[in-house]
Amino acid sequence: MCSQHPATSSQQLLGLLVLGLQLLALSSGSELPKGKQKALLRQREVVDLYNGMCLQGPAGVPGRDGNPGANGIPGTPGIPGRDGFKGEKGECLRESFEESWTPNYKQCSWSALNYGIDLGKIAECTFTKMRSNSALRVLFSGSLRLKCRNACCQRWYFTFNGAECSGPLPIEAIIYLDQGSPELNSTINIHRTSSVEGLCEGIGAGLVDIAIWVGTCSDYPKGDASTGWNSVSRIIIEELPK
Repeated sequence: MCSQHPATSSQQLLGLLVLGLQLLALSSGSELPKGKQKALLRQREVVDLYNGMCLQGPAGVPGRDGNPGANGIPGTPGIPGRDGFKGEKGECLRESFEESWTPNYKQCSWSALNYGIDLGKIAECTFTKMRSNSALRVLFSGSLRLKCRNACCQRWYFTFNGAECSGPLPIEAIIYLDQGSPELNSTINIHRTSSVEGLCEGIGAGLVDIAIWVGTCSDYPKGDASTGWNSVSRIIIEELPK
């Protein structure tokens, strides 16, 4: 049922009562003019059409927005995803350790060589080279002496398996005297601790015979040479990564 104003409802009831009496009179055979009979019939149709129904009123003003609702209940966890693509093979930790550099060095020493030769091999030391793509660092340390009557020059150098270094150049040291002593047995006889040192590349892996030699300088005569007098002499060999 729809709500109605009290005054309006009373008026409608009164009109319906009047209309009902008129229709009753019409159905009882009372004579009415034809025009009034037609009007009563139309009113009866209206009553039959809207009997028990309320007429729709005008639209109301839109209401305000309501308050925001509370957060909903968290949803259930989703289905686990599929496995990803297979990754590339990683580097083994043990292999990386095996490929790391391991120190490789050797020392040969002599308490007193006292070698007085002017041309030839003085001392040698055999070394095991582990890699072909590495370099060798060599060092000779010992006392050297040169004397002569006139200008002279002596050269101390390294050989590797009988040949001088070619990667990149020979490893050598020289002593040159411009003014010699009047006689070879002169009292001018100075022995000094010196060194011959360098790096050599391009030597294959395996056993390497490393030697220190004494010889002449180009375009100069030799003198009276001495190596390792009254002191310790040593050859130090070390393999280094390139």
